[in-house]
Amino acid sequence: MDISKYIDHTILKADASKSDIVRVCNEAIENLFYSVCVNSWYIPLVKKLLEGSEVKITSVVGFPLGAMDSTAKAYEAKVAVENGADEIDMVINISAIKDGNYEFVLKDIKQVVDAIGGMALLKVIIETALLSEEEKSMACKLSMEAGADFVKTSTGFSTAGATVEDIKLMRSIVGDKLGVKASGGIRTREIAIQMIEAGANRLGVSASVSIVKGMNSKSDGY
Repeated sequence: MDISKYIDHTILKADASKSDIVRVCNEAIENLFYSVCVNSWYIPLVKKLLEGSEVKITSVVGFPLGAMDSTAKAYEAKVAVENGADEIDMVINISAIKDGNYEFVLKDIKQVVDAIGGMALLKVIIETALLSEEEKSMACKLSMEAGADFVKTSTGFSTAGATVEDIKLMRSIVGDKLGVKASGGIRTREIAIQMIEAGANRLGVSASVSIVKGMNSKSDGY
């Protein structure tokens, strides 16, 4: 199985340096990863580094807590796309979904959808480790209703990351209408394949090079 085309090669740590970003972009080009996933401040640099390649740019928004004002979240997404992001990974308002405030959650996602205006794909990070089965299902349904393109398991900064069970659940809810991205804790080729077989069609990982070469990684988070 060619795993490379599934991978959003990810570097989101607060202490990531310019040299780290350069390395990740070079690795993405060399290994033909689908995209590089970075915090929005790095988009202009990444755009230059990836120029002439087919590697896309993914930027996170409202990351990692999802608790910012919806207008600010939408603006962050808009600017990220204007700067060159091809895809946006936004964090759902986790507190609102826990409180059952589904109307707000729907509007929160919809504001980002409207802000990017079809100029980029939108993935909604639902942070599965913090949600019940019912909440996970509702988060997927609201993402579909709002017009998102993907649902995504995790930020990689919470209590746990992706599980095969969560991928199966999310795929059962969205069917073939949305993509499903597994992220957080994927550090071996074996686990990556399990996620894909469970229904993931994108993987958010930092141990990407080790995974495609069949080596294990001890890295934390993504």
